[in-house]
Amino acid sequence: MPEVTPGETADGVQIDLISGARMEGLTSMEKIRLILDGVRDGNIVVLEEGLSPDEESKLIEVTMTEISPDEFNGIEIETYPRSGSTNQGFIGRLIGKESTKKLTVIGPANQIETLHKDENLISALVSRK
Repeated sequence: MPEVTPGETADGVQIDLISGARMEGLTSMEKIRLILDGVRDGNIVVLEEGLSPDEESKLIEVTMTEISPDEFNGIEIETYPRSGSTNQGFIGRLIGKESTKKLTVIGPANQIETLHKDENLISALVSRK
């Protein structure tokens, strides 16, 4: 197999699987930069624990400011809760507290197309540029 330098793929799509532990010590903006930098490089980013609703909103807001027709088309983002997080306590549901225990898939809008999504599966088609 040919040698590949970081950030470069031989003949495919790079998938960055980011653990909850890696994201834990980062500020919201550091998380957003980490995600957007990966997606701008053409990578698919998978977050083990997802983002808070505020962080997802901020990610979309920052993405909108960075869209340019020739360089960056934006992102596709799909999230689903992990089993167990849908059964949060009565008090949490009552006050609208949303768990971040969810898997999130983020990729370049021009490369990822969601084919199917339900509470147990995200099926996506990933194409090269």
